[in-house]
Amino acid sequence: MNINLLKYQFLYHFILVIFSSSCANWDKTELKSPSLLQPTSTSFEIRMVYTDSLKINSILTAPIHEDYKNLFLKYSIFPNGLKIIFYDNFGCPNVVEADYGTIYKDTSILDLVGNVKIASSDGDYLRTSQLYWDAESDWFFTDKNFKFWNSDYNVAAIRLDANKQFTKFNTGRLTGTMSVEER
Repeated sequence: MNINLLKYQFLYHFILVIFSSSCANWDKTELKSPSLLQPTSTSFEIRMVYTDSLKINSILTAPIHEDYKNLFLKYSIFPNGLKIIFYDNFGCPNVVEADYGTIYKDTSILDLVGNVKIASSDGDYLRTSQLYWDAESDWFFTDKNFKFWNSDYNVAAIRLDANKQFTKFNTGRLTGTMSVEER
C-alpha cells in the first residue's frame, strides 16, 4: 500500500511541475499585447439610429463610444454616459439614460450603470444604479435596489425582472403602494 501511495505522490508532483513550468513559459503574444486593451475605434458625439422597415425604433446618443471588437468577448462601451430614445408602436418616445454603458455584441445585452433612469411616455419612471437590458427579448433585469412609479404604483425593491412595457414583472420584497383591483 505504501508503494502505491508513493507512486501517486510522485505522479502528482510530476504533473504539477510539468504544468507549472509550461504555464510559466506560455507565450501567447496576442493575450499579452497592449494593443488588444486599446479600442479598435473611438467615436465622439455619436448618434446611432436603429430602424426596421423604414421605421425608427430607437436613437442612441453618447459623447464617446469605444469599440472592442478585437477581443474574444466583443463589446462596446460608452464611458461618459448614453441616452437612448425608444419609440413604441404609436411613435411615443421612451427615454433611457445612464452614466456608463456596455453593449455585448454576441449576446445583445446592454449593461447600464450609474444613475440609470427610464421615463416612458405613459408616465412610468424607473431609477436604479444598474440595469441590464436584453435587446432580443426586450426584457429588463437587475439585482440592485430600484424605484418604480407611475399613476398606479410607487414601489421600491431589490431585484427586478420585467418586460419593456412594465406590464409583466417579478421582483424581490416590495415596499410602497400599489393599486389592486378586487375580483
